[in-house]
Amino acid sequence: MLDDVDKGLIATSKFLSLVLRHQPESIGLSLDTNGWADLQELVRLANANGHRMTADDVLTIVSSSDKQRFTLDLSGRKIRANQGHSVEVDLELAPLKPPAVLYHGTAMRFLPSIHQSGLLKGARHHVHLSREATTATAVGGRHGQPVVLTVLG
Repeated sequence: MLDDVDKGLIATSKFLSLVLRHQPESIGLSLDTNGWADLQELVRLANANGHRMTADDVLTIVSSSDKQRFTLDLSGRKIRANQGHSVEVDLELAPLKPPAVLYHGTAMRFLPSIHQSGLLKGARHHVHLSREATTATAVGGRHGQPVVLTVLG
């Protein structure tokens, strides 16, 4: 069972995903063209908007996340989300040759739409593909009964 500290960090992590991936303007935060935000400004604006957090909370989330959702710059003064943005950012990622097989996790209820229209990025900038079926299953399971689609390169 989660204690109050764990629940607080989970809530803070979800809040960070919201403001660093989708709605920085909701607290008056500005991201640069590469998605970076000033860590101290993020904490200040979050608290000013009723979301209690400290820089130490953010550092704990960044360092302990098994999914590596966030990154600090080399100075430790800027933070950004690593993926899943619906706001325009350039993560400066080099193109890579994809493996022969990738997987897409979705929920069973989305299959008719996928069969009709294909895999679409929706409001995001990319379709999420995984190297491992287990990861795709976990992604699909967040939205209902998971289904894993195989994508051949």
